[in-house]
Amino acid sequence: MKTIKLTLILTFLFISNLNADTPYFIDFKYVLNESTAGKKAQKDLKAELEKGLKGLKDKEKKIQEEEKKIIQQKKLINEEEYRKKVDGLRTQVSKLQSERSKLLSSVAKKRQKAKSELLKNVNPIIETYMKEKNIKMVIDKRSLLVANKELDITKDITNLLNGKLKSINY
Repeated sequence: MKTIKLTLILTFLFISNLNADTPYFIDFKYVLNESTAGKKAQKDLKAELEKGLKGLKDKEKKIQEEEKKIIQQKKLINEEEYRKKVDGLRTQVSKLQSERSKLLSSVAKKRQKAKSELLKNVNPIIETYMKEKNIKMVIDKRSLLVANKELDITKDITNLLNGKLKSINY
């Protein structure tokens, strides 16, 4: 009788400790992309990028039209004037490339800042969740080879984040 009680107690302790020592995992990519704040940030950044690229495309078309006009005028104007127009065109192309580079760099910086801001808000949520659920370790899903889906806390964390954070400033 004593051995049965002792076995049951040890089994219970083992199972309760097993839960506390089991590492859980989270898919940060999912949290960043599917949370309310993450989706909004992505939507805003995508719109900004598309608007900027559309403006650049319009400028590119104007430059191409100007290039055609210069080519048509080549035989009608003297060589020095032609060279000045070509140099002006090259300057415009250079400025356009610089603008494109600045736009892409700006959006990339904003995207990184938004990601950083989102992660800054996720970490306290994860820490609180870990304390509530007596979890000792949470690892990123990218670091896993295989794991039981029951150890995935991604949806729980995403829901908690959605309740706390609707948008982020970047």
